[in-house]
Order: sequence, then structure tokens, then C-alpha cells
Amino acid sequence: MQISDLALEQKLTPLLRQAYRPMFLFGAAFSAIAMLLWGLVLADYIKLSPFNNVMFWHSHEMIFGFVSAIVIGFLLTAVQNWTGLRAPHGNTLLFITVLWLAGRIVLLFGQSLPLIMVAAIDLSFLPICAILLAKPLIKTGQQRNLFFIPVLALLTICNLLMYIGVAYQRYDIQQLGSQNAVWLITLLMTIVGGRVLPMFTANGTQTKKTEPMVWLDRIALGSLWLIFVVHIFTLTNYIPAYAISALFAISAIAIAIRCARWKFWITVKVPLLWSLHIAYWFIPIGLALYSARYASFAISNSVALHALTAGAMGSMILSMMARVSLGHSGRVLKPKAVMSVAFILIIIAAISRTALVSIWPVETTHWLMLGVAAWCLAYLLYVIAYFPILTTPRPDGRPG
Repeated sequence: MQISDLALEQKLTPLLRQAYRPMFLFGAAFSAIAMLLWGLVLADYIKLSPFNNVMFWHSHEMIFGFVSAIVIGFLLTAVQNWTGLRAPHGNTLLFITVLWLAGRIVLLFGQSLPLIMVAAIDLSFLPICAILLAKPLIKTGQQRNLFFIPVLALLTICNLLMYIGVAYQRYDIQQLGSQNAVWLITLLMTIVGGRVLPMFTANGTQTKKTEPMVWLDRIALGSLWLIFVVHIFTLTNYIPAYAISALFAISAIAIAIRCARWKFWITVKVPLLWSLHIAYWFIPIGLALYSARYASFAISNSVALHALTAGAMGSMILSMMARVSLGHSGRVLKPKAVMSVAFILIIIAAISRTALVSIWPVETTHWLMLGVAAWCLAYLLYVIAYFPILTTPRPDGRPG
């Protein structure tokens, strides 16, 4: 691996040696803080006046603040393994970390700032990270992973749509941006999960790896791309609802079959595995809910959406961070026992935000508060348990 001299590497602040360190730590901490503030607003304990309004802030920041940080932390760490070239570190990593933090600050406290200033700071993060990701991929001819670059570009466009919606006071355009970002992140989770879950499961349970079915993967991923295209171009206004419902159903069934083939039941004794499997199952569940919604069943967009966000994203991010943080810091893949509690809490947060508010809508406020509390505690436990890991050198003395 073409990395810097070990002596120079050891002079670096551990937090700035690989992207997963600051992005996971600050991203997880931010999600807990942002969710706590959102809960306090919902409970009418505080009045929050972020950029534009609190609804915009919540939907924007949980996607482009929290999720984007973790996605970038994962990709800019993985690219070193993919290419054998040194990933962003040191001053470069410090710059993108500060840029991300600046975006969070102007969104939370920038009510009086010009739109162009807030947008410029926030919108620059993903493109700059995409360039840093593209350089080693292009240099080493990593065609297989280059698709992440256009996905990051499309996420930037979705973010831009949210700001265009603010500029023209068009909530529908804001929602177009946030909703399509969810489709893209769902696609990323489906791709990355499909790559690593069979391998993780085989290694963690000492069983034979489940080999992929190419035709099934094409249906699963192709249908998700179609869902994105249909929605980003607002084709839902022209395509019959039953056809869109069928598209979601096909996607849900294909991804569910993938999940079932990975044998969740053999992972029940390995927290780093069962947590990932449960997280992945939220993807077909969320897609199935959207299918039912387009088929005129009484399912709100909020419930279906949060199956993918609070459910799949919240759970998968927590599980992946727990594993990646251990693996890339040179530690044994066995998290502290408290992380099993965190995994259960994030599942409770997802269930309370989706199933419970649907079954007992009269108690919606209580279920929302339960979800907020469970989410905050789950990510707080991660921050506490992994702070020493993310801020100290690898015990084996190797770079990273």
C-alpha cells in the first residue's frame, strides 16, 4: 500500500488519520444533538429558529448533515482499501471536517444569513469529497467503484433542489430534493449491504458465503434506479398509481429475497451481524409500505419514509459504524456489550416512529418522544463507547 512514512503518520493527530474517525464521531454526535433538539421542539419545550424553518432543518440535516457525513466517512476510508493509495488525511481531512461542521452551524444558526451563503457552504461539501474520492479511483482504474461519484453528484443536486425550494418558497421542490435523496441513499445501502453482508455473515458465523444471483441483483438495483428516475422527474404525475405501486412491490420482493438468502437466523449470537441484517430488512419493508401507499392503502408518506430513514438508515449506519470503527482501527470485531443495547434502542426508535404511530395514532406524541429518546440514547452510547477508539492510534501501530 502506498502510504506515508510511518514516522510521519504517527505525528498526525489520530482523529485525522482516516475519514471514518472524525466523520463517524462528529456525525453520530450531531445526529443525537439534532434529534434531541427536534424532540424538544415537538414537545414544545423550546422554540428553534434555524435557517428557513424547523421542518426544513430537520429533514435537511438528518439527510445532508448526518447521513452524508457517515457516507463520506465510509467512502473516503474504503477507497484506501480499494486502491492501495493513501486516503485523505491530515490537513485535507481537517478541511473537509471543518467544512462539514460549518454547514451544520450555518443551518442551525443562520436564520439571518443570506441564502446564497448558507447554500454555498453546505453544497460544497459533497462535490469536494467526490473529487477526493474520484482521484485514487481514476488513478488505479477502479471502474467498479466509480459509480459512487455520480451518486454523490445526484445527492448534491437533491440538496440544491431543497435550496431552490427555499428561494422560491416552494415546499414541493424542497420535498422533491429530500425525498429523492432518500431513494439514492436507499440505493447506496442496498448496494453496499449486498456487497458486505454475505461476506460479514460468512466470516462471523464460519459458514459458507452466499453467492449473489446476478439477475436478482439487477432487478433489485434496477428497480431502485427506476424509482429514483420516476420521482426526480415527477413522472408520478403521468404514470398510473398502480404501475408505481407494482414497481415498489417488485423492488421490495427482490430485496427481501436477497435478505432471506443471507440467513439472518444464523446471526442471532453475533450483534454486529444481526443488527445489520435487521437494518437491511427495513429496506424492503419501507418499499412495501410505499407500494401499499400507491395502491391506495391508508399509509402516510411519513410512516413509509421513516421506515427507510429511521429504520434502514438509522440502524444500518449505527451497525456499520460499530464494525468499521473496530476493523479499521485494528481492533477485534467484538464491540462492547453496551452496543447491543444501542442496536436494540435504534430498532425501538424505528418501530415507534413507524409501526406504533400507525397502530395507536392517538398516542402519536408519546411514540414520537419514545423514538427520539431511543435514537438519542443509541447514538450517545456509540459516541461514548467509540470515542477512545476514534481518537487514539491503532494498537498495532499501523497507519490509519
